[in-house]
Amino acid sequence: MKIIDKKATNVKIAYIGGGSRGWAWGLMSDLASCEDMSGDVYLYDIDNEASRANEIIGNKYNGIEGAKSEWTYHAVETPKEALTGADFVVISILPGTFDEMESDVHTPEKYGIYQPVGDTTGPGGIVRAMRTIPMFEVIANYIKEYCPDAWVINYTNPMTLCVKTLYHTFPEIKAFGCCHEVFGTQGLLGYVIEEYLGETAIREEIKVNPVSVNHFTWLTSASYHGIDLFPYYKKFCEKYIDGLPTKADNNWMNNHFSSQFKVRIDLFRRFGYIAAAGDRHLAEFCPGKWYLESPERVHEMKFALTPVSWRKKDLADRLERSRKLLSGEEEVKIWKTGEDGVKQMRALLGLCDFVTNVNIPNRGQIPNLPLGAIVETNAIFRSDEVTPVFAGPIPTEIYSLVSRICAEQEAVFDGITRRDINAIFEAFASDPLVTCDIKSARKMFDEMVDNTKKYLKDYDL
Repeated sequence: MKIIDKKATNVKIAYIGGGSRGWAWGLMSDLASCEDMSGDVYLYDIDNEASRANEIIGNKYNGIEGAKSEWTYHAVETPKEALTGADFVVISILPGTFDEMESDVHTPEKYGIYQPVGDTTGPGGIVRAMRTIPMFEVIANYIKEYCPDAWVINYTNPMTLCVKTLYHTFPEIKAFGCCHEVFGTQGLLGYVIEEYLGETAIREEIKVNPVSVNHFTWLTSASYHGIDLFPYYKKFCEKYIDGLPTKADNNWMNNHFSSQFKVRIDLFRRFGYIAAAGDRHLAEFCPGKWYLESPERVHEMKFALTPVSWRKKDLADRLERSRKLLSGEEEVKIWKTGEDGVKQMRALLGLCDFVTNVNIPNRGQIPNLPLGAIVETNAIFRSDEVTPVFAGPIPTEIYSLVSRICAEQEAVFDGITRRDINAIFEAFASDPLVTCDIKSARKMFDEMVDNTKKYLKDYDL
């Protein structure tokens, strides 16, 4: 990599999970849109055919309308080829298949437990972590061997435990996790600004202070051009106590990722702070009787349970789109993803300074959560440096909710790294979504583990 005339050339990016039919295409668009970086992207995936398809698709971005830089994509067959000499490593993998995720999400329904997402917390998130953490241990060791100075950007869930594993396995790693949930809440605040201040705000103009852990993030402050937004958000929540009307108001239940912000509004009215993730994620971190007691309660709160059958259909649709992009039936296009990954790379190369929310170890930015726990706050990105912004303590009103989740994540991580099934189960049974009796919880856990045992070969089952 070289910096010449404030432009970075010969940048090498290693993409672990490079056969992705989603995140990878977004990265391709963002890279092509960037005028002060260029280089090579090495795609590694256990599905080499998928990587080879993305090699062809990625190289089609060169020279198209709106492209401001050139990137050469290479599908490779080994992690060594992808990682050696990399400046950046992007990790975006599916730990297992949607068959395993189907068990994660839907097996608990036999026990009266419902999960809108099932990839971060709750029964599904914990069993998914059992598959994921061993994979991330391997990835971290590859990074240590082949590119120890690279910056590592993780998009995989469960976010907190993935980033925790990277640092536990390779303490000197330079890694952080990215999530766009806070961006969505800034978008919601944009509605507030439009309604009460009569202005149209872009996301970057809305300054927020996120605290807590990924997918259960809260804002302790929010402002727009120096104007405190909390009083306006309070009025907004009182006005839309039954949820925010949307253009899709009449068919929101047909959108498996939709919500009308009713959970977020309810949490603000109860605790006085802005819950800064989507309703589907937030509901999973709260006690199970609050928002997920039954499908009827979910319907009442106007968000959706996302069935894995929908994800399988969506994958089939994306595979078909991949075929069309390969054949030329569909042309590649530059589009705005809204993600910050490329901006973060630019800042780390010294091309700009940048502030955004990330998931990194707690070094005191949240003083009343454990040091070393992975927390989500703002951080300043500068040349080869990510410095957490002091976010302040978790407010008393929400501390019991957040600290319990943080403690559970630490317990899950400890149990999995020791491959201690009983310790993992104790954390599993203590999760707020596990509302059944202990015998039923054990039966559910054993069934879920058996359904994913193909990926648990280094556990003593």
